[in-house]
Amino acid sequence: MKIVRFIIGVAFFGAYINTTQAQSDTAPSLPPSGQLCISCHGAQGQGMEPLGPRLAGLSTEYLVKQISDFQAGHRLNATMQPMAMVLQGESVSQVAAYFSAQTVPVVTAELRGQHVTFTDTAARLAYQGDWARELPACVTCHGPSGLGGGLFPRLAGQQASYIKTQLQAWQAGTRKGDVDGMMASVANKLTIAEIDALANYFANLK
Repeated sequence: MKIVRFIIGVAFFGAYINTTQAQSDTAPSLPPSGQLCISCHGAQGQGMEPLGPRLAGLSTEYLVKQISDFQAGHRLNATMQPMAMVLQGESVSQVAAYFSAQTVPVVTAELRGQHVTFTDTAARLAYQGDWARELPACVTCHGPSGLGGGLFPRLAGQQASYIKTQLQAWQAGTRKGDVDGMMASVANKLTIAEIDALANYFANLK
């Protein structure tokens, strides 16, 4: 199955995951085109719930991809789609690099295998998944403690409400653009209670 092949591929190439959370000593200045972002995401990209999620610490690669997805209609949002269309050419990568370089709280990564059994439903799904439902562990792609890397966003410390709405968007088909429809497959196997639990679990990793 596609989902199995994809997970195996990610496991073999897991070296890309950013577990160091290193921040640049010379963070770029906010480019003029980024001014439109700060009313919802904040000047340092820390997010302003419920207006906008945290952008700080997400990879430049991921942010560029999301702007492109909004522009292409793969992500549907009445506010973000017109905002994304304003960014063109080099301004896309400049804005993405700025927010990516902003500092986020350091989270000590919990590696897979440190715990064998979990009593908490969210922690179990995050680290072990549920293979009876062909549901992979979140950390397989999002990294230890959901620290993210590359095209897989950091979940640690992200707003619970945002994580929840995005999982619901994957379920509803209003968010697309991932490899082989991976996230839609995952989201559609989660119950409402599991979505709530996972959203709060990752939001509290900070």
